[in-house]
Amino acid sequence: MKIQRWISVVAAAALACASSFIHAETYPDKPIRLVVPFTAAGTTDILARAVGAELSKSLGQQVIIDNRPGAGGNIGTEIVAKSAPDGYTLLMGTVGTHAINQSLYPKLTFDPIKDFAPVSLVAAVPNVLVLNTAFAEKNHITDVKSFVAYLKAHPGKLNMASSGNGTSIHLAGELFKTQTGTFMVHIPYRGSSPAVTDLIGGQADLMFDNLPSSLPFIKTGKLRAIAVTSSKRSPALPDVPTIAESGGELANFEASSWFGILAPAGTPKEIVDKLQQEIAKSLSSPAVKEKLVAQGAEPIGNTPAQFAAHIQAETRKWSKVVKDSGAKVD
Repeated sequence: MKIQRWISVVAAAALACASSFIHAETYPDKPIRLVVPFTAAGTTDILARAVGAELSKSLGQQVIIDNRPGAGGNIGTEIVAKSAPDGYTLLMGTVGTHAINQSLYPKLTFDPIKDFAPVSLVAAVPNVLVLNTAFAEKNHITDVKSFVAYLKAHPGKLNMASSGNGTSIHLAGELFKTQTGTFMVHIPYRGSSPAVTDLIGGQADLMFDNLPSSLPFIKTGKLRAIAVTSSKRSPALPDVPTIAESGGELANFEASSWFGILAPAGTPKEIVDKLQQEIAKSLSSPAVKEKLVAQGAEPIGNTPAQFAAHIQAETRKWSKVVKDSGAKVD
């Protein structure tokens, strides 16, 4: 009886493996949905569309971008967490959705670690401290030091826009406030695009935006770039210093963003590996690489294991920032 049961278990496991292999061999045989948990025209959306277009060509099936903004990216992230693990619903996750929100939101309806299978880290992106141009000119703010001096002279008078609670844009600002002992009023939006629109229009004063979504407006003079938040200058803005270059309490400042594709937990390894290989291939194509680099993004395309380790390390880092800053969901 025990032998028969053992044979049944082995047979079932073999059948499952064979079925998974066959499924992976034919995958994909229908369009793939790539959920972007933020509004269109923001950095997450820009990167998703660039990679999605290339994947559509290499996989032979359309990759449909599905924008599901809200709650700092949690709405779209939950949709994918609860989707079938068949490779046909994917997420363009961010440092916010997978390394910050679990420390910031007390009642998440998903686990960013257990409910997802990391596929590949797509790109790393610096944030950039941008001000409304008219505001900067009126108050003679030209660099980080003059900006900090203005903040200390006018506590609580400036509105700091972000793409939502828990995003790197929000937490970069909180880290800046903590390290400089200043205070700004946080105004969360449902994505970078509406936040940048209000910043240009003067409804907000500043933002620690992801570089790709602010770069066009920096180049046209509609926004004033003061500094980037990365540890080194961005090739896209070589004349703009890092925040750390201002020295003093900000000498070790670093708060960059990253974006990667994830699948629901339980997605067959063969499908995850196939997706990773195609993503890496798309990121190495001259057209995509040139487009991302021109926008200030660093293409990556690492393995699922490397991406998983990155998420774990970033979670530890940002949980400390949330705790030290006292950041809360507004």
